[in-house]
Amino acid sequence: MSNTNHPPLRGIKVLDLSRILAAPLAAQMLGDLGADVIKVERPSTGDDSRSYGPPFLTDENGEESDEAGFYLSCNRNKRSITVDHSTPEGADVIRRLAADADVLIENFRTGVLAKYGLDFESLRANNPRLVYCSITGFGQDGPYARRPGYDGIFQAMSGMMSVSGIPDGEPGAGPMKMGVSMVDVLTSLYASNAIVAALWSRDHGDGAGQHIDISLLDCGLASLSHYAQNYLVSGVAAPRRGNGGFGGIPSQTFTGSDGEEFFLVASTPKQWQGVTEVIERPDLLEDERFGTVSARIANRDLVLQTLRNAFGARPAHDWVVALEAKEVPVSPVNDMDGVFANPQIAHRDMRMRLDHPVSGTVDLLRNPIMMSDTPLNEYRTPPMLGEHTREILAGELGMTDTQIDKLIANKAV
Repeated sequence: MSNTNHPPLRGIKVLDLSRILAAPLAAQMLGDLGADVIKVERPSTGDDSRSYGPPFLTDENGEESDEAGFYLSCNRNKRSITVDHSTPEGADVIRRLAADADVLIENFRTGVLAKYGLDFESLRANNPRLVYCSITGFGQDGPYARRPGYDGIFQAMSGMMSVSGIPDGEPGAGPMKMGVSMVDVLTSLYASNAIVAALWSRDHGDGAGQHIDISLLDCGLASLSHYAQNYLVSGVAAPRRGNGGFGGIPSQTFTGSDGEEFFLVASTPKQWQGVTEVIERPDLLEDERFGTVSARIANRDLVLQTLRNAFGARPAHDWVVALEAKEVPVSPVNDMDGVFANPQIAHRDMRMRLDHPVSGTVDLLRNPIMMSDTPLNEYRTPPMLGEHTREILAGELGMTDTQIDKLIANKAV
């Protein structure tokens, strides 16, 4: 197969009417894959996430800007236009942009955009090929459909918090929210997959677009995967395991003599043998309570306490080095400094530096997808508010400077 050196979604136009995190992340994914993403923002204020700081990006003089790190995380590879959709002229601009778009992404509350003629049915009348993706907290229908919601609400409601946190009976026990806005992140992946599938269906079917209804609550529940499935099979909810896993034992954090933590998994006979050699306990291989995976699961508490006692004798780094030498899966529990100092992460170029109009340069994360024939190697920094308004109105809609000036004077853009 020849190398095209073109990103896979080149030629796809996306209209991004979303704010905050889940939907902007989905649009960013499409932009990373090569789509032309036009981010539609409110004049003056823009996406709410622009103000979600500190931290804020600093300019070349060290002065704080209006560009929050939160906003930078989910808006690369987009162009920004400011439009007030609540004005007739602004709504008309969006309709005209949507008439030539392949995809529209929005995360307004159910029913809001219909008031301005910007709902799926209205826009499909002018563009039957449009793939329209609505990302909301609870979906387009049902008793909760019009409720507002954020990631923490869905971690609580979906059951995600119930299986996260310190086990009952231990100090600090109780459900715990994940630090990362995980439901938002997972929802963005479900949404971008659905959009690509809808584009494929359109282009290999009857040419018609469709409405995609993505709910954060649904995605939060779906992400529980085997936790939820095991409950459906057994009727018994999984207990919280803190920093322990549900597979082979050990699968757990341990603490060295220096107080530093590392995570260890040893589920195969060879891996377990490596652990016993490192802690100098060959007798555990012959002990029927420790010798097999099933035995270690059945005697979980004994196994873990035995290992805790052993690992408390030396610093965590020493154990990590020794276990790696035995090919036992292990890692220090890294903070962000440790993450970006990791030689594997550096080798994979997960941290990239791009030019930025405010700071001179800015460090961003790279999309983790690597493709041999359609590489993802074209990146734009997240746009300044309204940075491309004139460019988009002129280039996409053929407007003159006079027409654009009139829209600005009427505060439509």
